[in-house]
Amino acid sequence: MAESLPSVRLVTDGACSGNPGPGGWACILSMSGHTRELSGGDPETTNNRMELTALLEGLKALKRPCQVHVVSDSKYVIDAFEQGWLANWQVKGWKKVKNPDLWQAIVQAAKPHQLTFEWVQGHAGHPENERADGLAVAARDEAAKLPRPEKTLVRDGLF
Repeated sequence: MAESLPSVRLVTDGACSGNPGPGGWACILSMSGHTRELSGGDPETTNNRMELTALLEGLKALKRPCQVHVVSDSKYVIDAFEQGWLANWQVKGWKKVKNPDLWQAIVQAAKPHQLTFEWVQGHAGHPENERADGLAVAARDEAAKLPRPEKTLVRDGLF
């Protein structure tokens, strides 16, 4: 008889001030009464990158295969899985996909797990989503204090 996988609840959120601008991500992992919160930020990013990073970091934190119930307020994240976008992007070689580096890393990180998804409306009083949002906003605010990478202008093929 096959051993059942442990069940994990993974609540994710991203925040960004400007798009691009300083951003933060957060995830809350819950399993058997235990909770772990993770967050981080980037001084120059987009909201979608932070939403994806929250999912990626949550999956990377798991030490063994699990049944993972992902809760997110990001239709971008959920629809990529549930509407078949990910499979289509893979077949087409990731052409014309924004954030292919993160999507490819998510596909790899998700392989050992069984994922299900639940969309919740952001900023609507869902306690876990509100907590993840608070963590992501705090990480964004810390990232805003970091130096932003210099932008390089290219003119006429010269540096």
